[in-house]
Amino acid sequence: MPSVETRPNPDALLANLGQEGKGHLKIFLGAAPGVGKTFAMLSAARRLAAAGIDIVVGVVETHGRAETEALIEGLTILPRRTMSYRGTTIEEFDLDAALARKPALLIVDELAHSNAPDSRHPKRYQDVEELLGAGIDVWTAINIQHLEGFSDVVSRITGVVVREVVPETVLDTADEVVVVDVTPTELIGRLRDGKIYLPENATRAADGFFKPGNLTALRELALRRTADRVDDQMVDILRQNAIEGAWPSAERLMVCVGPDPSSENVVRAASRLASGLNAAWVAVTLERTGAEVTDDVALRRIDEMLRLAERLGAETARLAGRDLPDEVLQYAKRENITQIVIGRSSAGFWARFRGQSLSGMILRRATDIAVHVIVGQGTSVKPKPKLPRLDRSSLLLGSACALTSVALAVGIGLLAERYVQLPNLSIIFLVAVLVCAVSLGVWPAIAAAILSFFAYNFFFIQPVYSLTVAEPHEVLALVIFLLVAVLTGGLAGRVHDQTVAARRRITTVQTLYDVSRKLSGITNLDDVLWVVARQSAAAIGGQVIILLPESASDRDLTIRAAFPPEDTLQPGEWAAARWAFEKGETAGWRTGTLPNALYQFVPIRTSRGLLGVVGFEPHDREQAMPAEVERTFSALVDQGAISIERALLVAEGRQRDALVEKERLRTTLLSSLSHDLRTPLSSILGSVTSLRSFGDQMPAADRNDLLAAIEEEASRLARFVSNLLDMTRLESGAMDLCGGWIDMADVLPQAVARAEKSFPGRPIRLEMPSDLPMVRGDASLLEQVLFNLLDNANKYSPAGTPTALSATRQTDEVVIAVEDQGRGIPPEGLVRIFEKFTRMHAGDGRPAGTGLGLAIAKGVVEAMGGTIVAQSPATHGVGTRIVIRLPAADELLLLEPGSDKEHHVVGTAAHSGGG
Repeated sequence: MPSVETRPNPDALLANLGQEGKGHLKIFLGAAPGVGKTFAMLSAARRLAAAGIDIVVGVVETHGRAETEALIEGLTILPRRTMSYRGTTIEEFDLDAALARKPALLIVDELAHSNAPDSRHPKRYQDVEELLGAGIDVWTAINIQHLEGFSDVVSRITGVVVREVVPETVLDTADEVVVVDVTPTELIGRLRDGKIYLPENATRAADGFFKPGNLTALRELALRRTADRVDDQMVDILRQNAIEGAWPSAERLMVCVGPDPSSENVVRAASRLASGLNAAWVAVTLERTGAEVTDDVALRRIDEMLRLAERLGAETARLAGRDLPDEVLQYAKRENITQIVIGRSSAGFWARFRGQSLSGMILRRATDIAVHVIVGQGTSVKPKPKLPRLDRSSLLLGSACALTSVALAVGIGLLAERYVQLPNLSIIFLVAVLVCAVSLGVWPAIAAAILSFFAYNFFFIQPVYSLTVAEPHEVLALVIFLLVAVLTGGLAGRVHDQTVAARRRITTVQTLYDVSRKLSGITNLDDVLWVVARQSAAAIGGQVIILLPESASDRDLTIRAAFPPEDTLQPGEWAAARWAFEKGETAGWRTGTLPNALYQFVPIRTSRGLLGVVGFEPHDREQAMPAEVERTFSALVDQGAISIERALLVAEGRQRDALVEKERLRTTLLSSLSHDLRTPLSSILGSVTSLRSFGDQMPAADRNDLLAAIEEEASRLARFVSNLLDMTRLESGAMDLCGGWIDMADVLPQAVARAEKSFPGRPIRLEMPSDLPMVRGDASLLEQVLFNLLDNANKYSPAGTPTALSATRQTDEVVIAVEDQGRGIPPEGLVRIFEKFTRMHAGDGRPAGTGLGLAIAKGVVEAMGGTIVAQSPATHGVGTRIVIRLPAADELLLLEPGSDKEHHVVGTAAHSGGG
């Protein structure tokens, strides 16, 4: 029969049995929209479908992404349930149809979706839970910001309020969690390419949610949450199989430290042992529940030992429990500790004789973990207990409380003796002792107990008003009263002291929590420094100053933040700050280096090395900071170091992104220049050379062809240079495009005439009404825009096919459309074609141009207050349609009376063929 210690965990077994007959849940988790969760989920589903698995798509949101829509093709799709909500017909996932169909695997996207009000479940994750209960396997997808435990953190990081959330238990109970991860740079690139949102939404998203800092933070949350889930699964497996540590693994050591002088020797011995074994190690401090250490000296000693262990490469932890040996061994099993290092106990002879020393009990109980007991100089010396130091104000207050409470007890006792005749008046004095204990602690209570002993004897024991005792049994009663009073006061005082310590710890934890909340959503370095300085100054009740170098290569410190604000330091403080930064050691007040400085400077350490120093000046420079305050300050500095490092990484990431974008544009520009300048120049040079060498011998027709080629290529060069100049003026804001009125009846025919002259083989049809309103802008630049669009249509459509240019009025807008009969543009290119230096190739293989024409068109149209979009296919599955919308002028000002509204056609097929 297995022992209790090796028996499988009952709760784990019951939880495992509860999963039998239920469907399996697989969650595809992402850091942000657009990482490819749905794409990865559908890709895996298609592979299973190809293997013959019965897969049904319950609901998938493609968001217009062509790649995702292509993956759905060929899969069985469950029809959605249509319903009316607020006068609108909407479609929802049909839960009942899915339960009736009962496929082997059901795809249910958007787990955090809220269902329509009259649905069976308010949230889609509840639909999934019902499907799992029916034995249907479900695959779903969710972003990290939709987990309820992270929604507030994400809101602080991104500034976006997350309204659709699911409980974290959904992720915890999932059978599989797949992290779909892409880098922030790649994700932003996909956003710019229009693969996540429509163009108008993509711009807003890039300016808000999709920032490198936000995406990095979300990515970290997703990876950390998944790692926690894996750890939980591992613990469940160990519990279900009754496997407790230490399971075979690499060596891992634990050292126990305390406030006694031997702790330093023990820590250093453990460090040497860990180095020799090449093992990880952890330093723990122990605290018995109900007997917390409140002495500042002991607390400071413990903190010093833990910091020493950290400097030597250890992790640290604090343990608390009633049975300390059992707590140590349980922690060792949980953390896979293979060896324990502990100092020889300083317990007295009688405790060691009874086997009550900590080292002795651990040695007896550790059956599968090696225990090293370190002995050395000073380890056998038991430190003498020190009475707590009381300042003058505390001493006076305690004495006054004891005297007052005992005096009141005497008065109440005299009154009771006259009117009530109580059989035992000592209870009143016990109340006085308890009042002092609860109010001020142990020592005032003991003082009150002693005073009560004499007052009770003097006023109420015969003979009264003297300290003599007539009856022997009264002596025994007085002694028992004194013992009870001292014990009761001591216990109540300890409760008071523990309550005060608990309040201090709660305050410390709350302070650290508040700081972590503030820092989690900040990526700007100056804001991080300000928060750290302000919160640290509040924690110590003094002044804090933070000094950092201007750059990573700079070794000169500058003041970056201070609270209260300070922009100067004395030479002594500067020397201490530089020492702390250069040597990586604490310097200044109450240290061994420049102790006369007003500030104490602490290095800011991160994985990147030393980033700077934090200096603090406490309110009372004559006294050392309490251990609790010092520990809080150290925690704030550590949190600040992490946030400073994150802010620096974010800033460096932005710089790298800017450099990458700059390099991309430079490379593209050089490529465009090398192509678009070299090609026409080569043609011109070849034609000129031929004319110079063989001009007299050539027929007149050949010379005219060469001259025409020179003219055409020179015009091409002129257009290219003009496009570059226009783009430069647009980006610099030097163009004023809203200064005049444009008559569309003049601009459109002029653009058509110019296009017919440049490419006479292309038929161009112009359709517009005679009463088109005017628009504000620059007529020559609008003509250039239309010419660029016609030129673009000429390059991307077969020779001889017509190009249509039309203009109409729609409410308060003038809509201009240029439509060709080419092969069209793929969906992913409809947004990219308006980017600078974006070029495609026409069907006949001709170069598509410089890639500036449509970018200039977009810039000019938007500067005139309009919009421009590309649509493909336009009609009958072929062609591309570019649509421009410009604000129309007021009809009352610009519409001529009596003008007819009949359409007229300019440049028909018969007319436009010759040019």
